[in-house]
Amino acid sequence: MDKVITFAVPCYNSAAYMDHCVQTLLTAGDDIEIILVDDGSTKDDTPAICDRYQEKYPNIVRAIHQENGGHGEGVNQGIRNARGVYYKVVDSDDWLNEQALARVMARLREFAVLDRPVDLVIANYVYEHVEDNTQKVMAYRNVFPVERAFTWEEIGRFRPSQYLLMHSVIYRTQLLRDCGLELPKHTFYVDNIFVYQPLPYVRSIYYMDEDLYRYFIGRADQSVNEKVMVSRVDQQVRVTKLMIQSHDLAALLKTQRRLARYMFSYLAMMMTISSIFLMISGTPESLGKKTELWEFLRANLNKRLFHKMKYRALSVVCNFPGYQGRRLSVGLYRLVRRIYKFN
Repeated sequence: MDKVITFAVPCYNSAAYMDHCVQTLLTAGDDIEIILVDDGSTKDDTPAICDRYQEKYPNIVRAIHQENGGHGEGVNQGIRNARGVYYKVVDSDDWLNEQALARVMARLREFAVLDRPVDLVIANYVYEHVEDNTQKVMAYRNVFPVERAFTWEEIGRFRPSQYLLMHSVIYRTQLLRDCGLELPKHTFYVDNIFVYQPLPYVRSIYYMDEDLYRYFIGRADQSVNEKVMVSRVDQQVRVTKLMIQSHDLAALLKTQRRLARYMFSYLAMMMTISSIFLMISGTPESLGKKTELWEFLRANLNKRLFHKMKYRALSVVCNFPGYQGRRLSVGLYRLVRRIYKFN
């Protein structure tokens, strides 16, 4: 490892906005690596822009061109090729706050030279809502100790709207390789696997109360737009099933109780989202897939945890019976979405 951190930037027809992203990353200094993964772009100048950055900053930027494999394969490609001690994914339509980045980099430089670098560094992220030009900061001061190393047994409780997202995490690169992380190709929503599957391998954590990642949200074509999510609900279900199979939560409860509690809550959220969008789709086939998803969970989770998940406050919302129950579930979801503005 000859760099402090690798920033992987999956790019797919990103010419309209990727410059802003890359320019903010370049402010981090010469001891970083930026891997621009062109995911088979054909509709604009994304491949040429990637090459141009590599030519201009040969000691910092690498351009990798691949056949279209989706966002997950872009992340995989970055992990395979990374030379940084740490690894962070930055989507090409997002960016990092330069002042916060400078402070985070100073801490990462300290960690990178240790015999046992911290496994996971966490910072805040900010929703940048394009439709009304507002911001919402997602911080973790109520969950994590600030500016010191800690373990999972020292974490507090997450609020219902508060989870670790790809935007908030910086993993030690070798940990991602050692845990065998491999995101599926041609599948949206794989960022949920990225912030779930590696967690039991994390032994040391460090939280910085810095508003680092700026998450641009509100475009009609984004994967988190409701209509888009309905059209891709099968991919949401696929990701949820992969997460269900990735760990034995009952066994994890015996060794890392607080982490298991958080992962249980995250998985319950994924079950709720998948169920809600299958209900919004509303076809007999989609409703059958909702039933099948919960049966899949039953088969892969012990009886006590299954019932706890199905009837906990969050999940019970998506299990109201009948047509009127489904309408109520969808209505409650849309109300919560407006309140918390998460998509």
